[in-house]
Amino acid sequence: MKNLQDTVTLANGVKMPWLGLGVFKVEEGQILMDAVSSAITNGYRSIDTAAIYGNERGVGEGIKLGLKKTGISRSELFITTKVWTEDLGYEETIKAFETSLEKLGLDYIDLYLIHWPKEGKYLETWKALETLYREGKIKSIGVSNFQIHHLETLLNASEIKPMINQIELHPKLTQKNLLAFCESRNIQVQAWSPLMQGKLLDNPLLRELAHKYQKSVAQVIIRWDLQNGIVTIPKSVKEQRIIENGNVFDFCLTKEEMKRIDSLNQDLRVGPDPDNFDF
Repeated sequence: MKNLQDTVTLANGVKMPWLGLGVFKVEEGQILMDAVSSAITNGYRSIDTAAIYGNERGVGEGIKLGLKKTGISRSELFITTKVWTEDLGYEETIKAFETSLEKLGLDYIDLYLIHWPKEGKYLETWKALETLYREGKIKSIGVSNFQIHHLETLLNASEIKPMINQIELHPKLTQKNLLAFCESRNIQVQAWSPLMQGKLLDNPLLRELAHKYQKSVAQVIIRWDLQNGIVTIPKSVKEQRIIENGNVFDFCLTKEEMKRIDSLNQDLRVGPDPDNFDF
């Protein structure tokens, strides 16, 4: 991994950037459009959104701006969105996908995810994703917030295996067992909320390492993700921070430092529990 364009090859051969921009809780409007556009202008090639974020249209506009400014082609970008729990089911998912595609203003999506593993709904939804994948409307398909038992159920019932599992993952929630399971099934893990919504920025160990490498705490955490083989999507709307988050390819944490960060784990979530949510 040497720059923002470096990729990991998913199980189906599609190349996905290791680092991208997340836009959770960023409302529609100029700030969102500028954030997406500046990310692309500054070398990012991966943008992650979701139907429930309510900002797919703004992301689409930001993509257009970024493409215009840089002159790169749509095929160089990797765009992710997700189907929400209210739209799970075969026909409902097909319709939700078409809505997302229209809002984004795109001809295809690079990665489409089932956002949460709602019991009794996600197997039927996966069949819809398989259909859309076969039709070429999606380059890769995957899941989000799936635990091992959810993945086992899905793997036993699916014709096409998920290529990605996007999960909450950060130094206070390392999810080692789930990581090992996904690796054994060739499912790439992607981290959401890698900075624990800013709750790790005052951590003494992370501050110590940041000082050593003359980096920010956020950069240390992102580097830890990457060295663990985890795709990550830190969120920011400030251009300076977006640039900073991407500037993580000029230093390397030692094995001992990686272990020390691992030891911060407390199985602590800032998001919902995938085994106990009510939406």
